[in-house]
Amino acid sequence: MDGWPLPLAIALMGTAGTLFAPLLTQRLVGRVQSEQFERQERIAEGQWRRERRVAELDVRRACYVAALAGYRRYRIELMNFLWLVHRPDTTAEAGAEGRAALEAARQTMHLAFAEAQLVGSGAVVAELDETTERLAGAFYRVLRLEEGDPAPDGSFDALKAELLGLGERWREMRAVMRADLGTDTAVQRGR
Repeated sequence: MDGWPLPLAIALMGTAGTLFAPLLTQRLVGRVQSEQFERQERIAEGQWRRERRVAELDVRRACYVAALAGYRRYRIELMNFLWLVHRPDTTAEAGAEGRAALEAARQTMHLAFAEAQLVGSGAVVAELDETTERLAGAFYRVLRLEEGDPAPDGSFDALKAELLGLGERWREMRAVMRADLGTDTAVQRGR
């Protein structure tokens, strides 16, 4: 009768193993499912971040296109109005139409600038700020020229040269915008 504890212990262990096997299996399955869920969650979050970056890039691209077009149109209308002011045979009606076109282009530029301030990078907004200041200065000097009270640096030739020189600003703005969009990574700005 000395050998009975060993078979009893083996039987108890077998019974305990049989009873606890479903609990252990359930626990292991739960852990595996939890890991799979976390992995799927990480994948979904990564996909969401990629989609968000693409959407933000699309918004910035559209904003930059509108800004470039708006600024360019405003500069052209400023040049057109400068020519109207300079021509001695300009009628009051032509002057009024030119001023209306200039004001419409100016408002479009301000709207594009406001949008760019919200979604553009710091480097892009800095470029737009500088261009806006230069265009605003030219605008007021053209108006003074129209009123017959030109600023010291507000002659027709000086304003024409300044507005033509703003073409270089477009290349700089475009380069900064392209770099911000990742289109032209070779552009390095020291500002």
